[in-house]
Amino acid sequence: MFFYTLTRLAYLAIVLVVMSVMIFLVTQAMPGDVAHMIAGQFASPEVIEAIRIKLGLDAPLLVQYGRWASGILQGDLGRSLVLEQPIAPILGEALARSLVLAAVALAVVAVIGIGLGVLAAIQRGRLTDQIVSAISYAGIAVPDFFWAIVLVLLFGSYLQILPTGGYAPIADGFLAWASHLVLPVVTLILMLIARIARLTRSSMIDALQTNYVKYARAKGMPERTVILRHALRNALLPTITVLAIDFGLILGGVVVIETVFSYPGMGRLLLFAIQRHDLPLIQATILIVAATYCLANLAADLLYAFLNPKIRHGMRNA
Repeated sequence: MFFYTLTRLAYLAIVLVVMSVMIFLVTQAMPGDVAHMIAGQFASPEVIEAIRIKLGLDAPLLVQYGRWASGILQGDLGRSLVLEQPIAPILGEALARSLVLAAVALAVVAVIGIGLGVLAAIQRGRLTDQIVSAISYAGIAVPDFFWAIVLVLLFGSYLQILPTGGYAPIADGFLAWASHLVLPVVTLILMLIARIARLTRSSMIDALQTNYVKYARAKGMPERTVILRHALRNALLPTITVLAIDFGLILGGVVVIETVFSYPGMGRLLLFAIQRHDLPLIQATILIVAATYCLANLAADLLYAFLNPKIRHGMRNA
């Protein structure tokens, strides 16, 4: 397991370096000139050029990337051109809020989604299976913004029991903090739980038909032991990978949900930076989101190898 972990960490470092190069090149190719946007449309060419020199935009791309990468390695993510503040504290606050959103949503999705998938697989072809399948199809077919609007209208406008947007720090009280999380979290749950339930059901059905499960039943093991210890352990492997991907999706890809609920997370921060062509903020935000994706997949790989020793042993033999 130690050798497997070191190997995955080496791959992670290579992927992050490649991602940083791609992010830098793509953002540099974006339309519009940062210096011109800062100076304004009526600025003279001399003023624009002076701003370019001040920001280091006149240097070759390789030099610019070297400065940016070396700053990141030292913990300096740069300075926002629009907000005129260091990027690290801004990203830290947005990341912390998105982490809370992702952690709560995925914890609920993992418990309920896996539970529904296992229940549907055990009751395959029966009413319970049909109900879970219908819920899953509805969850996948209906877009996330629809659930968001329905929840806002129901709990915010009609019942008026939950705030429909914004964020309250925990210093304002636990109830105020939690109440602002309910609607975004429920929207994410409705969006993600259907996929987890369907995937777990499919994996469990395959696992229940394997020879080792049949052998365990033939030995007279209790059905609970067969399901939890033998079938579910292997059926969870693809589900773990999807949960890791969903974790990264929540951090950087739920722009619609964060916009509907005015939730100040990573997705909304990235949208803010793109709309204002804040190049350093765009680069830093995308890099952090990409790194989070990589770390989530690393955690999934390690858990995958822990649950299935063949993976780590095969890696070592290779």
